[in-house]
Amino acid sequence: MKINHLTSAEENLMKLFWKMDSFYLKDVMEQHPEPKPHQNTVSTYLKILVEKGYLSTVKEGRIFKYNVLVPFEEYKKFLLKELSLNFFNNSGKEILGFLINENLISQKDLKDFNINIEANPTITKEPEFEYANEVLNPKKDKKKIKEKDKKKKKKKDQEK
Repeated sequence: MKINHLTSAEENLMKLFWKMDSFYLKDVMEQHPEPKPHQNTVSTYLKILVEKGYLSTVKEGRIFKYNVLVPFEEYKKFLLKELSLNFFNNSGKEILGFLINENLISQKDLKDFNINIEANPTITKEPEFEYANEVLNPKKDKKKIKEKDKKKKKKKDQEK
């Protein structure tokens, strides 16, 4: 089954639909939190989600009953794979490293999964902005620049 991308509005509605699994338009209007969207807006999104393959319809008289086709777990897998592919070079190791460095997962969490990794957060060096420092502190940096230029000149002379 091919899963398509959802907009944030579609995704928000799908979160409600996943809870209900099978529903009518009136059910959506009753269950939707305030502020409630207009019924025509919800109807349009339902039509789009049917076209994208997330919902199916069964006509019952003059109304439609909607059923969820894509389970929430499948959508989560799809999103995680997309995230991995587009931002982490398709590497679970990079994702796990990111989660650890951002303190989104702890040593205790890893032990709960029987994963024993000594995670030492990496210390990232702040980038140096030489030009900005030169503009903000012109007197201090001019001496450093002169010294660097002298060292570079000595190296060039020694190489010749």
